[in-house]
Amino acid sequence: MSTPFLVGNGGGFSGDRVDAPIPVVRTLLRRGLPAALFFETLGERTVALAQLERRRDPSLGYEPMLEPLLEPVLADCFRHRIPILGNYGAANPPAAAALVARLALRLGLPGLRIGLVTGDDVSASIALDQLPVHEADDSLDMRAAHLVAANAYIGAEPLVRALAEGADVVVAGRTSDPALAIAPLVHHFGWAWDDWRMLAVGAACGHLLECGSQVTGGVFWDPGFKDIPDPANIGFPIAEVTREGGLVITKAEETGGLVDLRTVKEQLLYELHDPAAYITPDVVLDITGCRLEQVGRDRVAVHGLRGTARPDTLKVTASFEGSWLGEGEVSVAGPNALARARATAEVLLERLKRRGLPVRARADLIGVASVHDSDDGALWRGYRGPEPPEVRVRLAAEGADRHAVDGAAREVLALLCCGTAGTGGARWRTTPRILTRSYLVLRERVPTTITVRTAREIAA
Repeated sequence: MSTPFLVGNGGGFSGDRVDAPIPVVRTLLRRGLPAALFFETLGERTVALAQLERRRDPSLGYEPMLEPLLEPVLADCFRHRIPILGNYGAANPPAAAALVARLALRLGLPGLRIGLVTGDDVSASIALDQLPVHEADDSLDMRAAHLVAANAYIGAEPLVRALAEGADVVVAGRTSDPALAIAPLVHHFGWAWDDWRMLAVGAACGHLLECGSQVTGGVFWDPGFKDIPDPANIGFPIAEVTREGGLVITKAEETGGLVDLRTVKEQLLYELHDPAAYITPDVVLDITGCRLEQVGRDRVAVHGLRGTARPDTLKVTASFEGSWLGEGEVSVAGPNALARARATAEVLLERLKRRGLPVRARADLIGVASVHDSDDGALWRGYRGPEPPEVRVRLAAEGADRHAVDGAAREVLALLCCGTAGTGGARWRTTPRILTRSYLVLRERVPTTITVRTAREIAA
């Protein structure tokens, strides 16, 4: 086997732990092997929220924690030739690139080369109503919808071009998650774009690492049933990949969490849909012949991955302001709390009916029945379990009329004087409700642009 290339993950979603990349980079430096670090910070609604932020301030709209994520590791990665890639550009990659440039100058790295990848934002270039709707999104009611963002999931090719032009940091918007790992592997090993088996290894690598600590014990952790060591210091993952397609999943040294057959299986199946056809922009991954092997402490080898030709289309996820969501909460505590909470919920729902507010509403008794309940409240109405010492009553209202929704949520405030005994701690808020709908577009209709410049040039 050839010398492994290391791929480290420093973040699995927007808002992930800002100290997570530090032990990952420390481990990469100790290993002394060729390596790359990536950040995957975009969920399907994250771009829409970033676009709303950009509307409020044109200088924003990228990952809000980008600077604290990069600052502790940027200089070490630059000096040891460890490229950093990420979709942290979100709705405003140029502004993110400018922030990286300012940070580099502050750290004394004026020669740091920043690759800017654009083209994923298709909101102004493609008519969505002329595209086929992806999967089951036809059932969504789009009559009151207003477009916020439309972004195509671009693949690894533009990221590889940026690396080939010498980028130390690659800033992108909506990429596919696996592309962030495929790109440095293709760049380093020179894999062909039609070598589906090798690209399948890259896709599996990215998929296993994309959610950060989910593959190292996060979410897997269930105290007393599935314990992990030192969960307050859970380590983020690192993959070892060879030119021939060897793949081992491990994690940062001197950190908590664990990597074993169970954690890798759970992450491998995460969001997979069809195990024989996990579609990415670069390759279709088939894990039906996959075999896992524990090859050491916190080391799992992945064998038997297969790939087939990439699709002709790219997925476009569009986000819309479709309605408003109002939420109000209040606590009920002390003896007989359950009966008082039930009465409070019933009063809130009755108040909305009497006011004739045009909203769809539900009440939940958090601590009694909420996560698994239905909109009709059947579980909390029929609950016969132990008496809780306290209950948090939540009222949620949804509708197209912001004032009606806000008025519904505000009903909770009146309970401070109109409610049952032992009621307090009320709060409410009203926010836009983001709907997402996915489409398919021919990949040639989504051209990308690559610009690589030094921090000094960008800041000039």
